Amino acid sequence: MQKKLTIQDMNQFDFSKNWQRSEIPEQATWDLTVLFSSDEAWEKAYTDFKGKITDADFYAGKLAESAELLLAAFQHSEQLSREAEKLMQYAHLKHDQDRADATYLAMYSRISQSCSQLSGKLAFMKPELTAMDSEVIEGFLQENAELQLYKKFFKDIARNKAHTLSEKEEILLAKAGDVFDAGANVFSIFSNADLKFPKVKIEKDNKTRITQSNYISLMENRQRKIRKKTFKKYFKTYQKFENTLALTLQNQIKQHNYLAEIYGHDNARAAALFANAIPETVYDQLLNTVSKNISLLHRYVRIRKEALGLKSLHCYDLYTPMVADVDFKYTPAEAQDLVIKALQPLGDEYIQVIEKAFAERWIDWFPSQGKYSGGYSSGIYDSKPYILLNWQGSLNSVYTLIHELGHSAHTYFSNRKQPYLYSGYSIFLAEIASTTNENLLTDYLLNNETDPERRRYIINHYLNGFKATMFRQTQFAKFEHLIHQAEQQGIPLTADYLNQEYLRINHEFYGPNLISDPEISLEWMRIPHFYFNYYVYQYATGFSAATTFAKKILENDQEVIKNYLNFLKSGSSDYPIETLAAAGLDMTKAEPIEQALETFAHYMDLFEK
Repeated sequence: MQKKLTIQDMNQFDFSKNWQRSEIPEQATWDLTVLFSSDEAWEKAYTDFKGKITDADFYAGKLAESAELLLAAFQHSEQLSREAEKLMQYAHLKHDQDRADATYLAMYSRISQSCSQLSGKLAFMKPELTAMDSEVIEGFLQENAELQLYKKFFKDIARNKAHTLSEKEEILLAKAGDVFDAGANVFSIFSNADLKFPKVKIEKDNKTRITQSNYISLMENRQRKIRKKTFKKYFKTYQKFENTLALTLQNQIKQHNYLAEIYGHDNARAAALFANAIPETVYDQLLNTVSKNISLLHRYVRIRKEALGLKSLHCYDLYTPMVADVDFKYTPAEAQDLVIKALQPLGDEYIQVIEKAFAERWIDWFPSQGKYSGGYSSGIYDSKPYILLNWQGSLNSVYTLIHELGHSAHTYFSNRKQPYLYSGYSIFLAEIASTTNENLLTDYLLNNETDPERRRYIINHYLNGFKATMFRQTQFAKFEHLIHQAEQQGIPLTADYLNQEYLRINHEFYGPNLISDPEISLEWMRIPHFYFNYYVYQYATGFSAATTFAKKILENDQEVIKNYLNFLKSGSSDYPIETLAAAGLDMTKAEPIEQALETFAHYMDLFEK
C-alpha cells in the first residue's frame, strides 16, 4: 500500500523520473471519486445514461404547445446534459492520466459517441425554438415565472436565427460531432501518445529522452549545445510526419470553413466570434496594434542576444533565462505557500477557494508515462474544477500552477453563483483570471526579492511570458487566420505551404536579430490550438485585460476588486464584452492592448537598468 504523502512532504517524491501512473503517490493525484467512486460505478451510470438517449427527443414537436411543456423540455435537456458531462469529465480525466491506456481511451470514445447521439436527439430544440413566434415566447415568459431564467437564452436564439438550419440538418450535423472532431483527436493522440522522441545527452553517460512534458525545460537548459540538440532532434522527429500532419490540419481547417459556410457566415472567423458576440474588429485591432508595436519584440530579441552574450541568437535561445547562475526550485509545499501569499490582494473570499484546491485534491501534480503534456484546468457544474500539471519544480511550474488556479477559481465562483444554464464562461473571458494571477505573482516576487540577479531573473520570466502570450499568440492568430483564408480560397495547405508561411510570419515578428533556423518552419506541427477554431487570439486579449485588472487590484482599489470578483461570478449571464464593461473594462478599444505593451516596455527598462 502506498504511503499517502501530504502537500508538505510531497517533495520526498522524485518527480523527474519517468514514472508509471501506479507509482505516483495518491495525495499528488486528483480525487475523481467526487465524480464516480470507481470505473465500475462509471460503467453503471453510463449504461443508465445510454438507455435514456432513445427517449431524449420526447418533447420534439411540443415546445410551442404550452409554457409547462417548454419548461419541462428545458429541464429534461439539462438533466441529460449534466449526466453526459459528468460521464465525459471522468473519462476525459482518466484518459489524460495515461493516453496510452486502451481502457480509458475506449471509455472516452464510447461516451464521446454517446454524447454525439444525445446531441442528435436534442438537436430539434434549436430549430423548433427558432421557429416559435416571439409573441408566443413572450406570453410563455409572462405565464410561467420559472421560464424567466431563460430570457437571455431566448435572446441568443433570436440572435442566431439567421444562422440556424432546419431541424433535419441540425440533427445530421449534431450526430456527426465526433466525426468533425476527428482531426483534433488524431493530432492529440499522435502528439501525446504515439510520437516518440530520441534521447539527448545531458551530461557524461546521462541521456534523457525528449518528451512533450520536458521539451521546454530542456530548451531552458543553460548549456547551449543541449538546447540546440534538443531543438533539432525534436523537430526532426516531427518532420518525418509533416505531410500527414499537414493533411490532418487541413481537414480540420476545411471543417471550420465548411460549417461557417453552411451556417451562413462569411468565414470561419466570423462564425467563431459570432458565438460570443465578439466583433471581428477586436481581432483585427489586436493584430494591427501588435504589428504597430512589433519593434518592442525586436528590442526584446536584441536585449536577449546581448544578455546571453551571443554573436547570433537562434530559435533555441529564446527560452533559456537571460540571467546566469540563478536557479529557482520549489517543492509543491513551497509553491502552495507562495501562491497564497501572492494572491492576498484579492481578499479572503478568493484565498479560501485557493486553499480548498490544495486541501481537496483538485490537482494532479506529477508527470508520468503517457500523461497528457502541459497543464490545464477542467471543471464542470457537478465536479471540482480539476487541474492537470506536469510539475518540474521550476519558477515556470509555479506560474503554471497559479495560472491554472485562476481558471479553477473562476469556474468555482461561476458554478456557485450561476444556474447551470449560465455557469460556463466564454473562451474570450477564460484567460483573464489566470493571467491576472500571474501578474500578481510577478509583483509579489519583485516586492519580496532584493538580490539584483534574482530580480532580473523574475523580470526575465515576465518578459518571456509576455513574449509567449501577447506576441506569440498574436503570431499564431495571424497564421491561423491566414491558413483559414487560404483554404477558403482553394489554396492547398501542403506541408511546403505551411512551412513557408509560418517561417515568413515568424521572421516578421522576431526581426533581424533572430536567426530563422529552418526547423522553426515546422513549429506549426506541434501547436494543438490550431485545431481549436480561432482560440489563440483570446490569450492575447485576455492578457491585456488581466494587465489592467492586476494594476488596479495592486493599487488596492476596493471597488475594482469587488467588480473583479463579480466578473468571476458572472459566467455567461451576459455577453463577454458587456461582462467586462460591467467590471469597468472596454475591450472594444485598443487601450488595454496598448497598456499591456507599455507594461512590457517598462519591464524591459527595469531589466536593462
